[in-house]
Amino acid sequence: MSTGSGPLPPPEQKVAYVRELFGGIARRYDLMNRLMTFGRDRAWRRYTVSKLALGSPDSNPRLPRVLDVATGTGDLALETLRQRPDAQVIGLDFVPEMLVLAQQKATAARLSSSDPAIAQPLVLSAGDALRLPFPDAMFDGAVTGFAMRNVTDIPAAFAEMARVVRPGGRVACLEIAKPRMPFFRQLFGLYFYRLVPLLGGWITGRRSAYTYLPHSLTAFLTPDEIGGVMRQTGWRDVTYKRLMLGTVAVHVGIRA
Repeated sequence: MSTGSGPLPPPEQKVAYVRELFGGIARRYDLMNRLMTFGRDRAWRRYTVSKLALGSPDSNPRLPRVLDVATGTGDLALETLRQRPDAQVIGLDFVPEMLVLAQQKATAARLSSSDPAIAQPLVLSAGDALRLPFPDAMFDGAVTGFAMRNVTDIPAAFAEMARVVRPGGRVACLEIAKPRMPFFRQLFGLYFYRLVPLLGGWITGRRSAYTYLPHSLTAFLTPDEIGGVMRQTGWRDVTYKRLMLGTVAVHVGIRA
């Protein structure tokens, strides 16, 4: 699909555009994540899941339920199972190609002797982050990674997560951010807007996808603005921490 107006689609075409884009790059998505982040995305996901404060079976015997919104290939969901092996984890996404890969990864992880923590099955569900197909207060926590730039209504996405998380439960959101230091912001801009599209085109054959993804940050909310949205949509005690010289931020909130 052509945007017709540069790297970003018109708002009315965004849903279809994003679904087609991620379907087209699904098989190379994980490789590009490793390359773009110099392998640091795994550590960011570990940190993000840790902020749910799920505890261990000994310290918190209550069996937690966790929702991974826009799970993609399942990395955050599987990390949740590594940190809390007895958790009931559901990964939701609206891109069929991503869900297929997430299922393959989850099956391989359960069968692998090198990843013995993945014992519980990962449940995968097709669905929209703006209309979660779950009842109120079903989950003890929700995580989401690199998804908010791709939804058409950020407040609605956080409100839906607040609806399905029980009072006192947590949300942890991992997203790209614009660095604050002027000199580093220039270097980051050169890398993210110029080099990433070249690398993405070479690895995936879809340079347009890795032109859209950097430009989706251009008009995206600042970490402070994201925090404000969360407070207005049912989350309290909202905090965030910048990682990787300020290029990513992890927001955490407690369901009011």
